[in-house]
Amino acid sequence: MVAPLRVLIADDEVLLSAGVARLLEDAGMEVVAQVSSADLILDKVIALRPDIAVVDVQMPPDRTDDGLRAAIEIRRSGVGTAVLALSNFLEERYPLDLIDDDATGVGYLLKTRIGDVESFVESVRRVAAGGSALDPEVVQRMVGRRRRDNPIDRLTPRERDVLSLMAEGKSNHGIAASLGITPAGVEKHVTGLFHKLGLVDEPFAHRRVMAVLTMLRAS
Repeated sequence: MVAPLRVLIADDEVLLSAGVARLLEDAGMEVVAQVSSADLILDKVIALRPDIAVVDVQMPPDRTDDGLRAAIEIRRSGVGTAVLALSNFLEERYPLDLIDDDATGVGYLLKTRIGDVESFVESVRRVAAGGSALDPEVVQRMVGRRRRDNPIDRLTPRERDVLSLMAEGKSNHGIAASLGITPAGVEKHVTGLFHKLGLVDEPFAHRRVMAVLTMLRAS
């Protein structure tokens, strides 16, 4: 029997924390702790070693970006716990700071995404498994704000669409469903964008991560 995914939830909004816990438990996960202050998160993660920590960006004690800083500490600590940050604000700096140079086992979503329960649960599972999940609104803003001499400008509009959906963490089949094309068509576009971004000699999974990082750095 497969052990349930173990989740730590960090949010000072009691009702929201309880609601997220309930929907994750209904999805078969185990909520091992609920934390209401950012200065307690890392110690709890080290003690409990959850598979993933779902962390609110703004938390006590300062109610600025305390939760984000705690999430970054988790990623730097080497405990192996994935991190999914939740925010009320469309702030591009936050996901860039969180992801840094490694887009594995990390996600950043606006809190409004929790309302789409199926998608939210899928994001939690994907990030816990080592994937990534970026909020579509954040991705679109980053894609639309590109610097000069940007490698992303080498891509066709369809390849940019594929890369944006890749950044959200979608699989090739998920991208195909979103764009109304075949999985084979997605594979063709993915191969093309890898080539144009100079990512032809890396393993496939690593190239997906590097493609997303290329897009973020070009913002």
